[in-house]
Amino acid sequence: MILDPSGLPFRSGAPLASQPRRAGAYRLAPNEERHTVQGGGAALLELKPGDRITVTNTEGGQRCEMLAAHLDGRVDAGVLGWSADSPGEGLRATLDSTLPGMARLRLGLAKRGIALAGAKVIGLFSGTSAAGEGVSFTAQAAGWVLVTAPAPEPDFEAQTTATPLTVLITRAEARLAGAFALPDPLADPLQEIRVASATAQAYRVRKGEFIQIMDVDGRQCTDFQCFDARKVDKGIFHPLDVTTTRTIQGHAYPMPGLHAKYFDHDLTPLVEVVQDTCGRHDAFGLACNAKYYDDIGYPGHVNCSDNFNAVLDPYGIPARPGWMAANFFFNTAIDEHGVMLADEPWSRPGDYVLLRALTDLICVSSSCPDDTSAANGWHLTDIHLRTYGAEERFSRATAWRPTPDEDPIMTRESGFYDSFATMTRDFADYNGFWLPNSFPECDPVESYWACREGVVVMDLSALRKFEVTGPDAEALMNWVLTRNVEKLAIGQVVYSAMCYPHGGMIDDGTLFRLGEHNFRWIGGSDEGGVWMREEARRLGLNVMIRSSTDQMHNLAVQGPKSRDLINDLFWTAPHHPDLMEMGWFRFTPARLGDHEGIPVVISRTGYTGELGYEIFCHPKHGAEIFKAVWEAGQKVGMKPMGLAALDLVRIEAGLVFAGYDFSDQTDPFEAGVGFTVPLKSKTADFVGRDALLRRKETPSRKFVGLEIDGQNAVAHGDCIRIGRAQVGEICSAMRSPRTGQWIALARVDVAHAELGTAVEVGQLDGHLKRYSARVAPFPHYDPKKERPRS
Repeated sequence: MILDPSGLPFRSGAPLASQPRRAGAYRLAPNEERHTVQGGGAALLELKPGDRITVTNTEGGQRCEMLAAHLDGRVDAGVLGWSADSPGEGLRATLDSTLPGMARLRLGLAKRGIALAGAKVIGLFSGTSAAGEGVSFTAQAAGWVLVTAPAPEPDFEAQTTATPLTVLITRAEARLAGAFALPDPLADPLQEIRVASATAQAYRVRKGEFIQIMDVDGRQCTDFQCFDARKVDKGIFHPLDVTTTRTIQGHAYPMPGLHAKYFDHDLTPLVEVVQDTCGRHDAFGLACNAKYYDDIGYPGHVNCSDNFNAVLDPYGIPARPGWMAANFFFNTAIDEHGVMLADEPWSRPGDYVLLRALTDLICVSSSCPDDTSAANGWHLTDIHLRTYGAEERFSRATAWRPTPDEDPIMTRESGFYDSFATMTRDFADYNGFWLPNSFPECDPVESYWACREGVVVMDLSALRKFEVTGPDAEALMNWVLTRNVEKLAIGQVVYSAMCYPHGGMIDDGTLFRLGEHNFRWIGGSDEGGVWMREEARRLGLNVMIRSSTDQMHNLAVQGPKSRDLINDLFWTAPHHPDLMEMGWFRFTPARLGDHEGIPVVISRTGYTGELGYEIFCHPKHGAEIFKAVWEAGQKVGMKPMGLAALDLVRIEAGLVFAGYDFSDQTDPFEAGVGFTVPLKSKTADFVGRDALLRRKETPSRKFVGLEIDGQNAVAHGDCIRIGRAQVGEICSAMRSPRTGQWIALARVDVAHAELGTAVEVGQLDGHLKRYSARVAPFPHYDPKKERPRS
């Protein structure tokens, strides 16, 4: 400690700025824009003279085709100071595809008079281009540039895939605050409404029309309120009511899917959420009001409630001192002590919520004026509104960001979605995909028994796939995985953990060996691919890691009757394994029907604890593959299985799930998969080895099974206690249809992990309600894995 001459404590130097490290969207300079062109996708961007555009091959190996045109639609690569050198077959195939957004993009090109027929394009990169390789251009004239990432024909043996391109535009003239380059409209807008900072706007919307509420610069809250116009005409002024909405939906705030609607207090549905790129809002606070500012020392401060009153007055809607509202992009929470907390919004520039009017509406939207707290990131900006016609069609979707620095990817439908949609409307947004959750004609318990005794089919396309190729592919996988990859034979699969240096788990998954230098990692998280690329770059390894999730969707066929079904449907070449004889944790390329059929990869793997297979195919073949499997399955009583039933079979079989049974705070031993860490037999070093040696020698927690007395439900996060002390927690729990008993996967202190140890599961505050339980063998079902080996 430094003392001043008088002997008092003294801190020298100027104060340090409060500048946290921000995600990528917030680190862009005022003259920068970043766009992601997904593999197989395209983007149309406007350029002005002097703008500099850089296209980067994000993961490597991705071809790029670009077309430039003047503002009048004339195709001319000279707009970029370049010459066209490619016929553009990939670009045209991309625009002709049925992928989401392509129809809108074709319409945008037609409106601008840009004709693709016969036009040559600029070709960039190749299948050997390194990750991070980039090419830059400077716009010589005002115009448009169409950037495409063509997808090659699928070849799973060659490991072809399509991966993203990153486009960075450095503008010659920096944008001003509030002038963020808004994304193109989702369709032809009916209304364009700018809600200037600290103001509000009222507007009418007809039944069936869509409302897009956009955060222009990011981190700006907007309050939304609406009224049934027919009721207003009768002098009934019942606004959207968040308490009613939350109670009916059972959610903190509505989200796309089954729980999407906002109601008034008459229980009349007013709007539903169709798309949401932010996913973080408030549902229990009022719009800011005069009393709020008065009480914190800012009398007379402009507020959303007074702004609402002013713009709603022409519609004859009575004023209120404080309006209830849907507070989009307002980041609030309630802590464990019941205290309401608020922080800056999660929204980024261009984030939006898309609503559909369920009746004729009078709406009002604000741009929140709160500059006294972090509610708007301490910087007030604008909100932008667009409305669209009732005839437009928008898929339900929420945003998925693989990492904090990446642009959002909207929830997508797998190649099997339409087939499952004929059986159910209950889809859950899991890991960025709409996957079936349950089926009205086959409840989860029925699916459970079909899996244990017959055969089921389910969609697991949300699993993340990565193609790892190159001379150092084996070295990389042996470094980032805990398993000994050197012993993995071609055609073999191994289950492994992937850890950080401190021993905490990044992911678990399966590794396929396709060749001497060819691997495919299939895990649950995009983080695995990010980590592999970071480590390969850090070590200077000659290896390419490319995502193939969107090029390879997988259908699981599980149960004792799966072998005969699979064998009868698919053909394998003589030099590949016969499906009837293919062993557990093996895979083979195959074709539907005969040697000219649809190409697939079939692995003898699963997530159910039963004999089973996974069929990997390109999404464009999903409907045909599903139809063949489903029709053949009817002869043996095949049932569909959703996520709800999958949870039953996987918990009972002791198969762990990220976020429930493990995280980056748990090591493989604490997650019950210590068998994936061969510390004695694996002679090569790997990430986390030193930490895992230490953790194994001095464990503090152990993964165990629990049997709970009675029929009261227990759940993830419930505490496990002995007396007043907490000694563990529930990771996953279920009522076993096989035994009729509640069972759980749990993590407990090693001092209380012996079989038969009596414990209690606590609820409410952990003390007011207790259920007797005991430590049981793990897993609860088929501990030797004899059934999947059969």
